[in-house]
Amino acid sequence: MMQPKMFAMMGGLAGAVLILACTTQDMPENREGAAIYAENCAMCHGATGRGNGEAAAGMTPAPADLTLLARDNGGAFPVSRVLSQVDGYLKGEKGGDDMPEFGALLEGDLVPVETDDGVMTPTPRPLAALLAYLETVQR
Repeated sequence: MMQPKMFAMMGGLAGAVLILACTTQDMPENREGAAIYAENCAMCHGATGRGNGEAAAGMTPAPADLTLLARDNGGAFPVSRVLSQVDGYLKGEKGGDDMPEFGALLEGDLVPVETDDGVMTPTPRPLAALLAYLETVQR
């Protein structure tokens, strides 16, 4: 019979293999994230991410100013919250009801993304690209 320590070691090894498999893919570049943003987000959040897109007029609540995410989180970009908002996990949270889910961003090759707790998480490349782009527009 296997000891609990052995199960933990095997689980850790399996996780390491999964992360290594992710790292064989090139990490997304900023222009890739910018294109995904323009196609999926700018209509509501605006070209610059300030919540003033063409479809924003009359929306309640108004689309978030995505350039203030880090500022509103004590200066740290909230990776986990942004990933959860985009993938629909936060549906029903404040401001989450009108936010569409972006299923297409949840498909594709996986790349490692470091979440707020320091864990490298396999993340679909389009979602990782969008996340990387949003980090660059913080003010």
